[in-house]
Amino acid sequence: MGALFRSEEIGLAQLFLHSAAAYSCVSELGERGLLEFRQLNPKVSAFQRRFVGEVRRCEEMEKTFTFLQQELRGAGRVLGPCPDSPRAPLAREALRVQEQSEQLAQELREVSHNRASLRGRLRELRQYLHVLREGQRFTSLPAPLGSPPRPRALSEREPILDPSLHQHLDRKINFVAGVIHPWRVSAFERLLWRACRGYLVASFVEMPEPMEDPATGESITWVIFLISYWGEQIGQKIRKISDCFHCHVYPYPESEASRADTMSGLHSQIQDLSVVLEETEQYLAQVLDKVVLALPTWRVQIQKMKAIYLILNQCSFDVTEKCLIAEVWCPVRDLTQVQEALRQGSYKSGSSVECFVQRIPTSESPPTLIRTNKFTAGFQSIVDAYGVASYQEVNPAPYAIITFPFIFAIMFGDVGHGLLMFLFALWMVLYENSPSLQQASNEIWLTFFEGRYLILLMGAFSIYTGFIYNECFSKATVIFPSAWSVATMANHSSWSSDYLATHPSLTLDPNVTGVFQGPYPFGIDPIWSLATNHLNFLNSFKMKMSVVLGIVHMGFGVLLGVFNHVHFQQRHRLVLELLPEMVFLLALFGYLVFLIFYKWVKFSAADSLVAPSILIHFIDMFLFTSNAGNLPLYRGQVPVQTVLVALALASVPVLLLGTPLYLCCRRRASRTSRPAPVAAAEQEPLLEGQEAGNSVNATKEDVESGGPSPDAEHSDFAEIFMHQAIHTIEYCLGCVSNTASYLRLWALSLAHAQLSEVLWTMVMRNGFVRLSYAGGVVLVPVFAAFAVLTVAILLVMEGLSAFLHALRLHWVEFQNKFYVGAGYKLCPFAFAPDAWE
Repeated sequence: MGALFRSEEIGLAQLFLHSAAAYSCVSELGERGLLEFRQLNPKVSAFQRRFVGEVRRCEEMEKTFTFLQQELRGAGRVLGPCPDSPRAPLAREALRVQEQSEQLAQELREVSHNRASLRGRLRELRQYLHVLREGQRFTSLPAPLGSPPRPRALSEREPILDPSLHQHLDRKINFVAGVIHPWRVSAFERLLWRACRGYLVASFVEMPEPMEDPATGESITWVIFLISYWGEQIGQKIRKISDCFHCHVYPYPESEASRADTMSGLHSQIQDLSVVLEETEQYLAQVLDKVVLALPTWRVQIQKMKAIYLILNQCSFDVTEKCLIAEVWCPVRDLTQVQEALRQGSYKSGSSVECFVQRIPTSESPPTLIRTNKFTAGFQSIVDAYGVASYQEVNPAPYAIITFPFIFAIMFGDVGHGLLMFLFALWMVLYENSPSLQQASNEIWLTFFEGRYLILLMGAFSIYTGFIYNECFSKATVIFPSAWSVATMANHSSWSSDYLATHPSLTLDPNVTGVFQGPYPFGIDPIWSLATNHLNFLNSFKMKMSVVLGIVHMGFGVLLGVFNHVHFQQRHRLVLELLPEMVFLLALFGYLVFLIFYKWVKFSAADSLVAPSILIHFIDMFLFTSNAGNLPLYRGQVPVQTVLVALALASVPVLLLGTPLYLCCRRRASRTSRPAPVAAAEQEPLLEGQEAGNSVNATKEDVESGGPSPDAEHSDFAEIFMHQAIHTIEYCLGCVSNTASYLRLWALSLAHAQLSEVLWTMVMRNGFVRLSYAGGVVLVPVFAAFAVLTVAILLVMEGLSAFLHALRLHWVEFQNKFYVGAGYKLCPFAFAPDAWE
C-alpha cells in the first residue's frame, strides 16, 4: 500500500544475455512484464540492425494472416479470440507456422479462384439460357394449321419471323442477343437508334431472376435484349456499341431446332457446374475451418515473436559478439523475479552460460511506477490526466479517494439523486465481471464503467451531504422532529383570526422561550424549507462552508509538501518555502476561518442584530483601519489584524529570496572546499569501458565535459531566481484567487437545489394539483416525464458539471500547492492481450 502514496523505487540495470539464450530470456521477461528496455542503438538505422531479417519474416507472416482474415470476413466467418496465451515460438516452431500458413493461404487462393471462375461461368450459362428462353418467344414460329387466327394488333410479343413477311424480304435477318445493366438500357437504345438510323428492331425484357454483378458484387435484375437487323455493316455497328456499353453478347442460333439443342446442352452444363461448385464450396469451408482453429494462436505467437526481436534490436553486442547487453528500468523489489526469469530462459534454451542482471548507478531521473487495482485505478487516472508524478513525488491519488467525491457531493448534495447514482454504480460493480459490460464498444459507456468505483463513492457522499442539506428530490425529510415550535409562538403572541387572515407569512422569534429548542440533531431543520427566507439562510451557510472547506483543502495541500521536502533531502525548503507559505495562508485566510467560527460561537439569536460583518472586518484588515459602524468581534482585534498582515507581507520576501540565496551560498561553500575522494571499496562494481555513475552507452565527451563554468553557474542562479519569483507570485495571487474559486461549491450547490425545486414544481406539483380523481392515469406519463428530466438534466448534465468543477479544484487549487507532475510512466515490456484482441 505504500507504493500508492509514493512511486516505487526504480533502478537502472543491465542484462547480460548469451546469444543462444537471449530470445528465451526476453520471452520470459515479456510474459511477466517487469522491465522497460532502453534503446542502446539510437543512431543505427532500423534496416541495419542485427535482427532485421527476423522482423521482416514476422511481418511477412502477418501479411499472410491478414489475407487469411480477409478471406474469413468475406465468407462471413468471425475470428474469435485466442483461448489461451501461447508462448513465443522457437525457431523451428516459427518455420512450421510459416509453412502451414502459406500452404493454407495458397489453398485459399486456388480454391477462391476456382470458385470465382465456376460462379462466373455458371452465371454466364444462366444468362445465356434466359436469353434463349426470352428470344424464343420473340422468334417462335406461328401455330399449326387448324388453330384460330392470331389478331394483327401490334405488340412486343409479336413474332418477328412471320412467314408472311418472308415473301417481301429479299435479305437475310440476323440477330444480336445478350444482357445489359438496367442503368444503361435507355442510353443504349437511344444510341442504337441514332447510329443505325432505324434499320433494326430491338426488344428489351427484364430477366426473371436477379443475378450478381461481377463488378460490384450486388444482386441486380439484368435486362435481356434481342436485336434483329439487315446488313453486315449494321451488325458491326451494333456489336461495337454493345462492347462500349459492356454488354454480355451471346450467340443466337437461327433455327428453332438449334436453339432447342443449345438450351438442352445449357441445362446439362448448369447441372454439372452446380455439382462441381457445391463440392468446391464444401472444400473451401473445410479450409476455412482449419484457418479459424489455427489463426488466433498463430497471430499471438508471431506478434510475441516480433516484439521479442524488436527488443533484441535495442540491445548491443559486446566485443566478442557472443553476449547481448540490455539496459532496463526495473522496480528494485522485482530484481529477484527478473533473475528468476533469466534463469528459466537460459534453462529452456539449453544454454550452458547463465544470464544475469546487475544494477548500475545513474544520474537520470527514473520513470514513475504506481501500482493500482480496480478500485484505485479510476482515481489515479484523474491525477495522471493532470500530469504523471515525478519520480517518488507525493501521489495525490490516495487523498483524492476521499476529497474528490466529497467536494463533488457538496455541489451535488441530494439524497434522491445520490441514491440513484449510487445504485447505478453498485450495479456496475456487482456485474463488473460480465463480458457484455467489459467488451462494450461504446466509448461513453466504457468511461462510466472504468470509473464505477469513483461514481459509487460520489453517490454515497452525495447521500451524506443530501442529509446535511435535508434535500431529497428538492423536498425536505422529517427524520427528527423540528426544533422550532409554532404552537409556543402562537401561545406567546397575539395572533388573532384577523391577523392570520391578513398575514400569509408568520415570524418565529427564537428569543421567545420555547420557540427554538436547540440545534437540529443532524443537518438543516426541515422547517426551513417552508420559510420565505430559506434561500437567504442557505446562501449564508453554504458560502461560509465553501470558504472554510476551501482553505482547509489548500492548507492540506501545502502541508503535503513536507513529505516531498523530507524525502528529497531538501530540508531548507521546510524553512524557506513551506513556513512562509503557511504563514501567508494562515495569517490571512486562516484568520478568516477563525472569524467565521468565532462569530458563530459568540453571537446567538438574542444579539444577532448587533453582530458585525466579517467581510467589512476583513477589508479593514488590509486597509489597516477600523470602522466605527462595524463593532469589533473581540478586544484588541485591530492590533492582532495588523500583526497578521505584517507577518503575511514579511513572508513574501523570505519566500522569494530564501531558496535562491541559500543555493548560491551552498555552491560557493562547495566550490571552496574540495570533496574527499571516494574509497575504491565504497564504489559499486563497474563494467569494462564504463565510467562511474554512467550507463554503458554514455559517450566519452559526456564524461569528460568537466565541471560547470562560472557563466553556467550564473545562468543557473538566474534560472533558479526566475523560477522562485514565478512560484512566489503564483502562490500569493493564487491564495486569493483559489479561495474565491472555492465559492463555486456554494454556487453549484445552490443551482442544483434550485433546479431540482423548479423541476418538481413545474412537473410533479402541477401533476398533483391540476388532476382530479379521474386523472390518476394521466399521472403516469407525468411521473415518466419527471423521471426522464431528472436523469437527463439533474443526474447527467448537473453531475457532469459538478464533476468538472471538482476536477478543476483538485488540479488547480489543491495539487498546485505540492504536485509537480513532470514525470513519465514506466512502460514495461509485456505481452498485453489488448494488442492482439
